[in-house]
Amino acid sequence: MAVRKVCIIGASGKLGRYMVQHCLDRGLQVVAVCRVKSASKLDDFRDKIVVVPGPTNDEDVVGRAVAGCDGVLTVLAPWGRQQYSSGTARAVITHAEPGARLIFSCGWHVTKDGKDQYSWGLRALVVFARCIGWLTRLLELEDQDEACRRIFASDTQWTVVRGCDLEEGPSQGLPVWSRHVGDPILASNCVRRVDFAQFMVAALDDATLVREAPAINGCASESALSHASAAGHG
Repeated sequence: MAVRKVCIIGASGKLGRYMVQHCLDRGLQVVAVCRVKSASKLDDFRDKIVVVPGPTNDEDVVGRAVAGCDGVLTVLAPWGRQQYSSGTARAVITHAEPGARLIFSCGWHVTKDGKDQYSWGLRALVVFARCIGWLTRLLELEDQDEACRRIFASDTQWTVVRGCDLEEGPSQGLPVWSRHVGDPILASNCVRRVDFAQFMVAALDDATLVREAPAINGCASESALSHASAAGHG
């Protein structure tokens, strides 16, 4: 059954606002959750959506927001040292309507089956980010890992979309994806943020992505175009 009403958790950020617009363009009803201090970032959509202000890891806030929604789009933000990502995931899994499509965003560093092949540069960047996060208390990548472990273990209709390096710019189209980081189609490691959001929204009605953790890359990137060319001559 097609999704008609969507809750977007973490709607005030750049990715979240793009998802709001994509959902509205599809004619979907939208409920948006964001921190109280960030609610003004959604003023452009004021008359088109319902805003539920509050922490995205607050079970009461999330419970009220997802009620009656047949799709939930969640930005797993690894901010602070307060289990924010895992708390958000737990709240969504616990309170979402039975059978609802649950789409989560995270980074490439999350692995579902341990078969991803990371470059030394990406591994070094993740280690650096974890260290800086621990020292500054501003970032908790390991909690995003924990959030995804909870999602993978749940019996919900989940999809975890793993994003690569993000850039701004006009849409290039729906990103390409693969099950494992390290696959040639992903080599360019870059996607437009607006297209990341498009993939999240499109996944709501894509049954082939249920219980998958697609790693995405821009469809106009060099590696995606090379893969398409090779496939066309195969």
